[in-house]
Amino acid sequence: MTGAGLFLTLEGGDGAGKTTQARLLEEWLTGAGRTVVRTREPGGTEVGVLIRDIVLHHRGHVAPRAEALLYAADRAHHIETVVRPALDRGDVVIQDRYLDSSVAYQGAGRVLDPAEVRDLSLWAAGGLLPRLTVLLDLDPAAARARLDADDKPFDRLEAEKSDFHARVRTAFLALAAAEPERFLVVDAALPVDELAAAIRERVASVL
Repeated sequence: MTGAGLFLTLEGGDGAGKTTQARLLEEWLTGAGRTVVRTREPGGTEVGVLIRDIVLHHRGHVAPRAEALLYAADRAHHIETVVRPALDRGDVVIQDRYLDSSVAYQGAGRVLDPAEVRDLSLWAAGGLLPRLTVLLDLDPAAARARLDADDKPFDRLEAEKSDFHARVRTAFLALAAAEPERFLVVDAALPVDELAAAIRERVASVL
């Protein structure tokens, strides 16, 4: 947290419902009179859009360390140009994915050293951690069923095999267990409104 602002992130596997919950949380906070900046990684800036296209849609091989560095480059630019200025203004920042995704996807998923990936991300972000991280936990098979129902082409990470996504989920849960004061873990299989209410309750406690 910087200044009088509040930094909130949403994490979880693909198909867990982060975008929906971010939108509902934004609507609630805006209705309560807060100024909200809703953003995402990768792709929350013009530079980030270019990086997002590489890491998620490039059809050739990207070396795991190169992938981790690309995410870190996006993060460095995004935090400096979008997130910190918003926090300094006193805004609430709601962000879809942050450094925990890098630790889970590039660390556990790509089998890099999670501690090194986290250190890289923290260096890129100047040490900034969210006040609250909401982890939308969902069984990978259920998540895949949701993605299949959307009938859209899979990106590079969505297209990974089930064991990759199982490692990612395990890593997310381990991160939450290690920092219970920062994380709220919710069952993403619950109805949307129940999830939104649980998230609002926790956010209200930190405002």
